[in-house]
Amino acid sequence: MTIAVIQFGGSNCDRDAVRALAHLGIDAERVWHEDGLPEEVSGIMLPGGFSYGDYLRAGAMAARSPIMNEVREAADDGVPLLGVCNGAQVGCESGLTDGVFTTNESARFQCEHVFLRVENAETPWTRAYDEGDVIEIPIAHGEGRFEITDEKYDALVDDDRVLFRYCDAEGNVTDDANPNGSTGNVAGILGARETVAVLMPHPERATLPDVGGTDGQGILRGFTSIE
Repeated sequence: MTIAVIQFGGSNCDRDAVRALAHLGIDAERVWHEDGLPEEVSGIMLPGGFSYGDYLRAGAMAARSPIMNEVREAADDGVPLLGVCNGAQVGCESGLTDGVFTTNESARFQCEHVFLRVENAETPWTRAYDEGDVIEIPIAHGEGRFEITDEKYDALVDDDRVLFRYCDAEGNVTDDANPNGSTGNVAGILGARETVAVLMPHPERATLPDVGGTDGQGILRGFTSIE
């Protein structure tokens, strides 16, 4: 199994992602966006950072890189894909998932640990948890507020495609536990396929026992749970 971690100009979490995956025994390699996808790839990760300086909108320019055509085709063929932070923004901007990520309600860059409640434990990305589990994962973003139309939000809920919601340590989903003003406290969602997921928090920063805890390991292990 080889995971392609796509590197755009301005990506800065690609090395973290490769190291975290390697810690879990998952082979991963950084792939420069201009080089295209390798012929043999068993998964794709869109890492965090500030691709193209977040000009226009966060993720908007990276979403128009030619490699994203290959990424969409691979995702349509069932290749597992995970977008994290800037990668989640790229995923939404490229149509891999519904909604958009925009400026935090605070209008500030926020870097802190947050709690997430597992909303659907029947997906490759959440099978390591039980529904209702509370995990602690760091965030680091200025444009992490998830926005979506009411109609599409209702469809996400009805289709059980909400993976995580921001919550407090007891699992209560409240406005006070919402760090960026995201609609419905949403922190992560599925695309049309359960093999495609995007989330704003950084699971790769909660994977190494001595650095940030291990609550994010289960999310990254999703790459190994997809047949």
